[in-house]
Amino acid sequence: MLPGTSVEQLRSSWLAEPSEVVDPSIDAYAYPHNETSTGVMTDVQRPDDADGLMLVDATSGAGGLRVDPTQFDVYYFAPQKCFAGDGGIWLALCSPAAVERIEHVGATDRWVPPSLSLPIALENSRLDQTYNTPALASLFLLADTTDWMLANGGLEFATTRCDRSAEIVYGWAEASGWATPFVAKPSERSHVNATIDFVDGIDANVIAAVLRANGVVDTESYRKLGRNQLRIAMYPAIDPDDLATLTRAIDFVITTLA
Repeated sequence: MLPGTSVEQLRSSWLAEPSEVVDPSIDAYAYPHNETSTGVMTDVQRPDDADGLMLVDATSGAGGLRVDPTQFDVYYFAPQKCFAGDGGIWLALCSPAAVERIEHVGATDRWVPPSLSLPIALENSRLDQTYNTPALASLFLLADTTDWMLANGGLEFATTRCDRSAEIVYGWAEASGWATPFVAKPSERSHVNATIDFVDGIDANVIAAVLRANGVVDTESYRKLGRNQLRIAMYPAIDPDDLATLTRAIDFVITTLA
């Protein structure tokens, strides 16, 4: 988000596209594929005439949103979202240009803490090992989810599943008399996590509390956004039919409390 952008401006236009800021002096363009707190996604696309590296933070989008590898140089993520895994480890897909940049930085005398050193990460990756020791649970969940995705058709399977979930959640909100998608532009609405606003008189926190008391957890909004809304996960491991059930449960809670 650009400095000084208001919440209402955010609803109508999330961030500047890299193509809007092309400059020959820029050596790296860095932006997220998906923004989890606001429920916004963007296209990963290399600007025309851009010489800088394209660096994409994909933690909440990787595995659930389509991406063309020719459009980025580094696509990095932790597996705790779409890969139904845990934190404590990160992965990155790097182009030859990105690897060259990493090696160039490693050849300088610039000091970098080992835990943040990309040359160290690259060296260990080539040895098929990690510099630190991640939890086995993280690796197991990542591997198991990846095997499940690949067995069912890979990224296209996972993204189609998320597309269907987004269609269900946003379609319900748009047809509802008391809910509306927070992100105004349909093309920028995330397909892996939805933020849904509620009209005055309906307290989203109460809805979330009732759902939690009945075993439906983690629908609370992002506290710093300060909206009367729910934030709903739509990651590949979540069955779209379960999200359809969730929308009916929300409607039931609202009509029961009215």
